[in-house]
Amino acid sequence: MDANAAIALRGVSKQYGAVHAVTEVDLCVQRGEIFGLIGHNGAGKSTLFKMMLGLVAPSSGEILIDGKSISGRDFRATRRSLGYLPENVVLYDNLSGLETLQFFARLKGAPLNQCQPTLERVGLGSAGQRPLREYSKGMRQRLGFAQALLGSPRVLFLDEPSNGLDPQAIRDFYATLNELRNTGVTVLITSHILAELQERVDRLAIMSAGRIQALGTVQALREQQQAPLHIELVLASEADALVASPFFSGVPGLGVQTTAQGTTHSLVLTCPRASKMAVLGLAAQLGSRLLDLKIQEPSLEDVFFGLGDASRRAA
Repeated sequence: MDANAAIALRGVSKQYGAVHAVTEVDLCVQRGEIFGLIGHNGAGKSTLFKMMLGLVAPSSGEILIDGKSISGRDFRATRRSLGYLPENVVLYDNLSGLETLQFFARLKGAPLNQCQPTLERVGLGSAGQRPLREYSKGMRQRLGFAQALLGSPRVLFLDEPSNGLDPQAIRDFYATLNELRNTGVTVLITSHILAELQERVDRLAIMSAGRIQALGTVQALREQQQAPLHIELVLASEADALVASPFFSGVPGLGVQTTAQGTTHSLVLTCPRASKMAVLGLAAQLGSRLLDLKIQEPSLEDVFFGLGDASRRAA
């Protein structure tokens, strides 16, 4: 294992009777990395989270968090340097926001004077004295994030952290994560909103049936899967589109579709990655007929469902 990794797993499995929730997972998350963990419901993500937090013992394998084994004597102290936001935040309605943070600060052994600045950091500074029964779902989620930040954690585990947040709050949340990453904090995050993670994680793992099926940057996963590109050529007229179409007839594996929008016409090309430069070279020969060119990479959602389709075909 990489002793300098913030999170390191080797051969980790968890079995509940005949059910294999997690099977032979190897994973290494570096310090100062924002790492995404995605998968369908029942893929094993939550079980993996609970094992890394020391809440559930693995059936086999080894887990190191911040260099300490979750089964070792030192992990109790290490756990105080972790932050955790569960998917479902359960809080006490009769406490105020500030009282809630003070409660968690005492549990974690964090300084009480961190509570008010942490509320302000998540945009709840003016709501600290209000009881939680007056908080919206988004405010409760931000308060849950605030408790995870108490004690200046070195590793953050965030399970569906943007649940209930509005677009501005989501932007602020990820801005905070970037600030934390820049100070060396490691973030492990799960979300079903794949478009949200796509541009915001350094790397990610895709889980299915208790195993990690793919691992890498979003771009690396696109390339591993050979997911095709979509290239749109915007042309001035239908006649130009008819002239342009034969240009690409010799490119193997290329799909061509003609669409019209207003006074312009487009050729939408479904392009194998290996043919990208050949297609762009041919497009350049269109000269003044070509008004615009747009290249669309496969989304993380495309990669995720493409991997699922490939797994079903292999089965």
